[in-house]
Amino acid sequence: QVQPVESGGGLVQAGGSLRLSCTASRRTFSTYAVAWFRQAAGKERELIAAISAISWSGSSKSYADSVKGRFTISRDNAKNTVYLQMNSLKPEETAVYYCAAGNVFRPPNSGSSHYDYWGQGTQVTVSS
Repeated sequence: QVQPVESGGGLVQAGGSLRLSCTASRRTFSTYAVAWFRQAAGKERELIAAISAISWSGSSKSYADSVKGRFTISRDNAKNTVYLQMNSLKPEETAVYYCAAGNVFRPPNSGSSHYDYWGQGTQVTVSS
């Protein structure tokens, strides 16, 4: 098992940037697929970005259409950390952002968003 822990949330003005981090203590974190979700008040949880486990060819990345071109997911396996760089943030992206890990890479729009291990979430507030 692995326990992800998110950090980096906060208050930012519209058009600004934030970088979220998802860290796990286990060295095997690199063998897990990792995804970022968000859930705004009163709305369903949304899978916005995912990155596959590292392989000989690197990692696959995938994004929801709502964030494509503005958000970047990456991983630093030496630090057991996955990042979500968020640029050009919009007020409607105010939400709790969650990191999740799993044994299967399930990208956005793949028909399944099941991940096994979840962090507690970090609040991102975008002011207008």
